[in-house]
Amino acid sequence: MSRTSSKVTIVGAGFVGSTAALRCAQKGIDEVVLIDVAGGIARGKALDMRQMRAIDQFESCVTGTDDYAETAGSDIVVITAGIARKPGMLREELVSINGGVVSEVIERAREASPDALFMCVTNPLDVMTYLAQKRSGIAPERLFGMGGVLDSARFVASIAAELDVALGEVDGLVIGAHGEGMVPLIDEARVSGRLLREAATPAQIESIVEHTVNGGAEIVNFLQTGSAYFAPGAAIAHMVEACLKNSGELMSVCAYLDGPYGQHDLYMNVPVRLGHGGVREIVELDISAEERAALDASGASIATLLTEAGLR
Repeated sequence: MSRTSSKVTIVGAGFVGSTAALRCAQKGIDEVVLIDVAGGIARGKALDMRQMRAIDQFESCVTGTDDYAETAGSDIVVITAGIARKPGMLREELVSINGGVVSEVIERAREASPDALFMCVTNPLDVMTYLAQKRSGIAPERLFGMGGVLDSARFVASIAAELDVALGEVDGLVIGAHGEGMVPLIDEARVSGRLLREAATPAQIESIVEHTVNGGAEIVNFLQTGSAYFAPGAAIAHMVEACLKNSGELMSVCAYLDGPYGQHDLYMNVPVRLGHGGVREIVELDISAEERAALDASGASIATLLTEAGLR
């Protein structure tokens, strides 16, 4: 990975991809490439961002393209391309379609940037990240997924809203599957230095968990024709920055597990430290027996999905 300059490619110029590209540029990443099969959309959004620089005063070079040659030398490739699950669509259909997209993207992006890290954002996340690693053969620590950072942000925001405290006073983490099987770590969460269970009533905690787990669905229900992109875009940029700066910050990342937390041969959100080489360390927290059971159930649900998709 480059140490003197930084280059990030975002594959997919939809709402999530373009928001992530903008957030990366605003963080001072030297070069951001937004690539999409619809090259005009990628070029138009990139031009808009370049013009925005004169207002917000950031110097990043933002390029839009449909040519993978322009992504050459990327430090990190973020894959947001794919379709959303439509009414009546079987999960297997979604896996088949998006699996083909992700496989093609990695093959083409890797030719241009053989030393890049890869971050998968395409849903269903846990399955797509596993599929991407198995089909590409990229070292697991260099290929990971974004999900836990977003889920954890929703957890923290829900706690702050429910208890009417500043976001900076809240510390919380969500692990497990990215979806209904997520596991908010209630027993580890803190508010103003106090354990969440001491700061909130059981009814408040129930409300917090509900808003965390259903946070994405709530947005879909409001929008009707789309899903979240501001928070996902910010989560992507935060993870990209952690890798480029070798920060080692503890965050929830969809990482490959074969032993940690009792999980084997699957990808799931767990606490990790990110750095130049991707996943530097998987951190095993001393979680409660109740949370461990929930995590085991979450892992079992992912394993079932992998089997149903013919990936195991």
